[in-house]
Amino acid sequence: MFSTLIVVDVQQDFCEGGSLGVAGGNDVAARIAELLADDRGGYANVLASRDHHIDPGAHFSDQPDFVDSWPPHCVVGTPGQDFHPALADVEFDAVFDKGSYSAAYSAFEGTVGGHEGGENLVDWLLRHRVSHVDVVGIATDHCVRATALDATSEGFTTTVRMDLTAAVDPARVPAVLQEFEAAGIRVR
Repeated sequence: MFSTLIVVDVQQDFCEGGSLGVAGGNDVAARIAELLADDRGGYANVLASRDHHIDPGAHFSDQPDFVDSWPPHCVVGTPGQDFHPALADVEFDAVFDKGSYSAAYSAFEGTVGGHEGGENLVDWLLRHRVSHVDVVGIATDHCVRATALDATSEGFTTTVRMDLTAAVDPARVPAVLQEFEAAGIRVR
């Protein structure tokens, strides 16, 4: 069994200057790139998830509540959907696109290529005999949270590397950490 890193949604729109920029996003991107520059950080597999919005319905709003609805972001075909430039040289083993026509927070909702019938994350991890995942990325209190909770509910030993995450609302992080503890998710 091998350890895998899941890089969650480190896209231009989620970093400073993007349509839904998160404070610290650029720094998280740079630190993840630094980790992976030396022997892929020691990980057997490095995966990524990516918001891949075409028409996600009520997920986009002109009057967003920043809980269930958001300004338009990560629209397919726009620069905001691209990975942060710091990750341009990273060779991911697979990229899981999510949320084409609905809200999608967890990397486990994505598929390779983002299309119906593409391999999903659970199947990919099982096929590669992965038992443990480390989760990093943006945002701690939304997509990182959902990915980590789904990973542990699918039976994977899960660690969230908090030093490699950034939150939309840092005030929510203590509640997220309590959720992680209750679910048996390790925090590093």
